[in-house]
Amino acid sequence: MKVIDKLAWIELQNQSILSTKSYGKDKFYIPGGKREVGETDEQALLREIEEELSVKLDAETLHYIGTFEAQAHGHPEGVMVKMTCYGGKYVGDLKASAEIEEIQWLKYTDQDKIAEVDKLIFDYLKQKGLLD
Repeated sequence: MKVIDKLAWIELQNQSILSTKSYGKDKFYIPGGKREVGETDEQALLREIEEELSVKLDAETLHYIGTFEAQAHGHPEGVMVKMTCYGGKYVGDLKASAEIEEIQWLKYTDQDKIAEVDKLIFDYLKQKGLLD
């Protein structure tokens, strides 16, 4: 079984979660990405978020939220994605950059717009009372 190992930054405001859609994709994803060789989770997340959203994460505020695994959207059956999620404060103004076409604040009811692994994360956040 192939596993795609990814990191995600969970940013919540007003019971909504920050989500991004890349050019050519049909689903929104929690922002983040893959590590480059030799990068720690923190280094990769700081780099990816700055590239995608033009903001700087405050490394001292990063905190582990959870790891979630599901079928990878747009991949053959059996290809899984493992999403390790962190929260943390940021500095700057959020704006779509690099491969990101659109930013949206999604609610729990927006599940038709997201991939399977994000649905697990939405469920977790809803159970914790963090997402409407």
